[in-house]
Amino acid sequence: MALDTDHELVVQEEPEEDEKYLAYNIATYPADYTLSVIADMFHKGDIEIPEFQREFVWEKRQASLLIESFLRGIPVPPVFFHVDENNKALVIDGQQRIMSVIFYFGGYFGQESAKGKRGSFRLEGLDESNPYHKKLFSELSEVDQRKLRNSVLRTMNIKQLSPDDGNTSIYHIFERLNTGGKPLKPQEIRNCVFRGKLVNTLRDLNKNEHWRSIIGRREPAKSQQDIELLLRLFALSGSWRDKYEKPMKEYLNKAMKRNRDGASKSVQRFVERFPTTTKLIISKLGKTPFHRKGLNTATMDSVFCAFLDNSKKIPDDVGIRFKNLCKDSEYQKLCSGWTTDTTALRRRFEIAHEYIVV
Repeated sequence: MALDTDHELVVQEEPEEDEKYLAYNIATYPADYTLSVIADMFHKGDIEIPEFQREFVWEKRQASLLIESFLRGIPVPPVFFHVDENNKALVIDGQQRIMSVIFYFGGYFGQESAKGKRGSFRLEGLDESNPYHKKLFSELSEVDQRKLRNSVLRTMNIKQLSPDDGNTSIYHIFERLNTGGKPLKPQEIRNCVFRGKLVNTLRDLNKNEHWRSIIGRREPAKSQQDIELLLRLFALSGSWRDKYEKPMKEYLNKAMKRNRDGASKSVQRFVERFPTTTKLIISKLGKTPFHRKGLNTATMDSVFCAFLDNSKKIPDDVGIRFKNLCKDSEYQKLCSGWTTDTTALRRRFEIAHEYIVV
């Protein structure tokens, strides 16, 4: 199977898991900040846009209408912040609104180009009779400048009070509020809310040529599906697998948060073994060995982890063993249907180990 140049993976869908009830004690409280305060907090680093959140995507017309709404006193929807343990405000929802204000105050629009240039931010999409038509912030009257600086943007601050040993509520809050035109995918959300060195580590591993051959995609997936697959393999390798409990989504959230600094022995072990494991799989099983009308994640996680955890116990005839494994009726059943069920997953890994490892 040739490598596909499409930037998305064709993954066999796993059944949607029911939302598990998770007990959180969350404080939600409003705050009315003026736009000048918002800008000041942003420049001081007290407000943080997640590093791996989507880029600023609003067009100048959308941002202009927002600024005009403030100038005319038209209500603007609130933004949502997650207040972390350091009292920093992570933007859960409202990035486009906040950055539009920052840009307008600065007189420019959007991020710098490759040549370090930025376009000016004149208000667009307004009728020529509108007093704010084509105006830069610096061209507004002093009265209007003051009015804009003192305009209020309501924020809803969210802080988890308990439990304090697994702050994954932010993921679920982000997921429920993230209902815009093109919602973020699960791993995109994790990259935002559990940001840290582990994100960079997974991104680096995702470039491995043998890994790209295994999943059958030359370029990284835009939706971070391949990063999520790496996180899944990491979280199910070694002794952590014995602690697996469904739902998979929450299990991966906890793994991401627990190892976000990328410094644990588990991360180091996975990083060290990953290159040799991918190379071994390609040499013994060939390219895209886990594709069955799309990438079958259940086959991949059980077999990949058998290779990674037992690299010195892989027999020469593992190719034949793998073919026999895929014909095993019980294993086939466990690789379809409710593949993330706790009992099914553990049994699937046991069978894969019996076939693959000597």
